[in-house]
Amino acid sequence: MDLFAAIESRSSAARVVAPGPSPAHLERILAAAARAPDHGRLRPWRFLVLEGVARERFADAAAAARRALNPEVGEEQLAAERAKQLRSPTLVVVACLVQRENSRIPEIEQVVATAAATQNLFLAAHDLGYGVMWKTGVPAYDAGVKAALGLRPDDHIVGILHLGTRAGA
Repeated sequence: MDLFAAIESRSSAARVVAPGPSPAHLERILAAAARAPDHGRLRPWRFLVLEGVARERFADAAAAARRALNPEVGEEQLAAERAKQLRSPTLVVVACLVQRENSRIPEIEQVVATAAATQNLFLAAHDLGYGVMWKTGVPAYDAGVKAALGLRPDDHIVGILHLGTRAGA
């Protein structure tokens, strides 16, 4: 697909289903993401492909974050929050590990470089024919979710990307 065609036809998928990207496609998508502009060549981004136990731990942490925000939330809503994180065949959390010590590159520049990497990831997946949803929400800002992913409280979750085959219109 031509670059302009990919940009002009890109849209968030309303829903994605299996199959997700093959291992070869996922490797290619992540390699494209890592080609983002990056002042200082810090490569502050981390692409966390969540599978198995890590995916379950993330879903549990997302539900706990919702409960922490609203202690009155019911079990049905917590189950829905958990299920929301498990609804796609491939889940990639894009984080920015800001390098503060000995770095002359401002934090904002590291965060926007990570956002650029996320856009590259989105466009590469789209180019290969996959649907993508770029989400954030409560889990992206919660210290417990970050801890479950092995991140520091002051790291940033720039996107929770759901990848798969586009379902519906």
